Amino acid sequence: MKFLHTMIRVKDIEKSLKFYTEVLDMELGHQKRLEDCTLYFLNDKEKTCQIELTYNDETPKEGYIVGSGFGHFAFAVESLEEFSKKLFDLGYEYLYAPFDLNGKGSKIAFIQDPDGYEIELIEKVVW
Repeated sequence: MKFLHTMIRVKDIEKSLKFYTEVLDMELGHQKRLEDCTLYFLNDKEKTCQIELTYNDETPKEGYIVGSGFGHFAFAVESLEEFSKKLFDLGYEYLYAPFDLNGKGSKIAFIQDPDGYEIELIEKVVW
């Protein structure tokens, strides 16, 4: 069995596509129109991770409620310092700024996408 993707509903597809492609360097693989929505499939550069953004024709004005059962997505970054420059240049901010996770040099930080989904960024130390 192979894990394929995670789907989230988004309020503003343009803002979400911009965030995931520009901030997280994901690539739009394909999209599919269904009867009441359009699905946008985003791949990471290595094509090992896929997120499906679902944009419903009748999206609630206030957006969707992020459930208490959902935690976050996690992405590896080579350098949180370099990522920070890009993040700020694109007009975004951290939810939780980078901090040392374990005292051994590994750092993590958190950001949020336009719909409030949390994303953990992990810079691991190479041993």
